[in-house]
Amino acid sequence: MSEHDHADRPSAPEGGRPGAPHSAGRTPPAQAGSVREVTLLFLKLGTIAFGGPAAHTAMMRDELVRRRGWVDDQRFVDLMGATNLIPGPNSTELAIHLGYDRARRRGLIAAGVCFILPAALIVTALAWAYVTYGNTPAVEGILYGIVPAVIAIIAHALFGLLRTVIKNLWLAALTVAALTAYLLGVNELLVLAAGALLAAAARALRRPPTQRGRPHGMLAAPLLTAGGLPVFPDPTGGQLAQLFATMLKIGAVLYGSGYVLLAFLRGDFVDRLGWITNQQVIDAVSIGQVTPGPVFTTATFLGYLVAGPVGAFLATVAIFLPSFVFVGLLTKLTDKLRSSAWTSALLDGLNAAALALMAGVSFHLGQTAIIDWLTAAIAALTLMLLWKTRLNNAWFIAAGAAIGLVHTLLS
Repeated sequence: MSEHDHADRPSAPEGGRPGAPHSAGRTPPAQAGSVREVTLLFLKLGTIAFGGPAAHTAMMRDELVRRRGWVDDQRFVDLMGATNLIPGPNSTELAIHLGYDRARRRGLIAAGVCFILPAALIVTALAWAYVTYGNTPAVEGILYGIVPAVIAIIAHALFGLLRTVIKNLWLAALTVAALTAYLLGVNELLVLAAGALLAAAARALRRPPTQRGRPHGMLAAPLLTAGGLPVFPDPTGGQLAQLFATMLKIGAVLYGSGYVLLAFLRGDFVDRLGWITNQQVIDAVSIGQVTPGPVFTTATFLGYLVAGPVGAFLATVAIFLPSFVFVGLLTKLTDKLRSSAWTSALLDGLNAAALALMAGVSFHLGQTAIIDWLTAAIAALTLMLLWKTRLNNAWFIAAGAAIGLVHTLLS
């Protein structure tokens, strides 16, 4: 957590690895690293990553690009854009892919498990309190101070990525259009798909190919889709299997935000199975949003409500398992996307739309987080320190939590 941790590593200039040349073609992955360093980093991120996917992405960019130089900004936004092509929790999938870039297959597993584990344990503890006492411990005071700091972290990452993503006036216009569409309520997946296809079409119109070759086989299918007490205090094998299969299905087909997850959970667990109530689904999603790490740990909470600790474990494994499989397949695709001019243009458009979505989510989050002079001061001071220092994000999260607790006690 200190400013000087990993001080033995060579520092990278803002936006790149040490000595990494920036080329118009394929951006090579970072040099191989150890599984131990991947494990420690993503355990820390999984513990402090409050604020949802946009905040998670900002923190990963700060740690891996700005502070450690494991990847450069171009590689980072390419992975960020590519993970939007597949179902599942995008920030978790980004963590999994960054782990693969650093330490290959073992890094892929270590990054994903370590990013998910802290949140899953915290949510399980909160689910136990919910079942035992009928409510959860109050977290409003802590969040009062944390969320403005998270807004500043996201804003800092957005400004840092602008020069990498916005390469020309056309991409700037595309980003503005994507942000406008999102703020008007257009579905996130449609915004991403339109950004990618418009950029590819614009390139084809500007520079028609002299020879039309066949596209890469992997590109032919860019969207990898796949088909009191707990409800069961002593669950049978069949009940556990149904819980696992339902969560596995949701993890394999779900695109979009936590609100889309809410719709899936309600449809399956309230309407179809009748295992839980609407209020319990809302409580579960709320817990997933106010704890660090992936919002998909909502599944952990619901699994506990259905079948206790065993249900929490099976639900967590089931909803995240497709992400590991999809990212394992995606590692074959991301380098190919930069290997031709047409697919490179498609990825540029996807990255611009993804940046717009990140900005749009931050805007909505900021409206609810910055509510008075103190929250505005926390956000402004955090942003200034991010610009002027190389302090770890954990310090800003901890300071925000402390300010929030003191404010609650004094008010």
